[in-house]
Amino acid sequence: MIPALYKSALHPQEVRALLKLKIKGRQYAVPKKLLAELVLILDDETFSYAALSKVSRSFAVVIQQLPEDLKDAVCVFYLVLRALDTIEDDMKFPKEEKLELLRNFHKKSYDENFTLKNVGDQEDYRILLGHYDKVVRFFKSLNTGYRDVIVDITEKMGNGMAYFAEKEVVSLNDYNLYCHYVAGLVGIGLSNLFSVSGLENTELKNKHELSNSMGLFLQKTNIIRDYHEDLFSDRSFWPKEVWGKYTDELSSFTENPTAPGSLACLNEMVMDALGHLPDVVDYLSLLKNKRIFRFAAIPQVIAIATLAAVYNNPNVFTGVVKVRKGLAARLILYDLPLEDTLKYFKKYSRVFLRKSPAGSDLHQQLLVWSKALNKKIRNR
Repeated sequence: MIPALYKSALHPQEVRALLKLKIKGRQYAVPKKLLAELVLILDDETFSYAALSKVSRSFAVVIQQLPEDLKDAVCVFYLVLRALDTIEDDMKFPKEEKLELLRNFHKKSYDENFTLKNVGDQEDYRILLGHYDKVVRFFKSLNTGYRDVIVDITEKMGNGMAYFAEKEVVSLNDYNLYCHYVAGLVGIGLSNLFSVSGLENTELKNKHELSNSMGLFLQKTNIIRDYHEDLFSDRSFWPKEVWGKYTDELSSFTENPTAPGSLACLNEMVMDALGHLPDVVDYLSLLKNKRIFRFAAIPQVIAIATLAAVYNNPNVFTGVVKVRKGLAARLILYDLPLEDTLKYFKKYSRVFLRKSPAGSDLHQQLLVWSKALNKKIRNR
């Protein structure tokens, strides 16, 4: 708490938000008991929300602020995909078994006898899969429309993960397709859930391109930010089509983080991610329900703040660059209407321009991007 307050010291509203969240946020607090203990005493629904808090502290809070019926569906959706992602990420899982399970994991949605022991690189992930029957029963309590969406997206994502388990991300097309499978489909699935809930226009489920961009903007931000962590976990998703322009080995950026080529590669990756922001503006402009809007907008604002922090920042190559916790606290606690969200987008567009050398090719690209973004915001 103290380090977070220190980092937000020059932002008084963030300091107030951190202190207020400390009190108000108790209802969303991560349970103090271990998940291994909670699984023995909690019913299926309560365990699922406890697991959500353990495996995704950031998303757990915003999910729990959704309308009741939809909240349960999104909670289950997240846990199912978290379980699928855990299987994909476990490098000790025998490859053939992993591929088979990824392709068929959607079939486990109704199987109360399915559990998976000792899979996952974190204890909470292992507990989630080890007691997956509790998630299955919670899933089965949802209405048919929600269940159909979750099964459909899980099937598509599992097959996509299996495909990329045997294929490297080389081209930009590979990169976009991988991000579609692991994140774009999440955006599409959420749009479908919003439509099924009746809280948003039923046509939202047909906005596949915009929904996909919502996911890609978040996923690409994470991939850029997690360069160092992924590299030393023996995985990487930066496309060779980009980094191959600047080096023969992706790992060389860790040895020369301030080199012009290292930063040029980083900035090209950021520019690629920023290309999705106009679609994000269009998508958010379609949402009518206040709580759904906040759920969708908060991660996007944090993403552009993260991109602004990593842009032209050599620390990406030697550690993890994060945004201030005070910003997240402020977004979670207070109203975030569309107008304020767009103000954040415009604010950070100026940060990119300030951090790029005037007159450089990159600065010119950012000027074009910034003008197009601001025009879209004005004309929406």
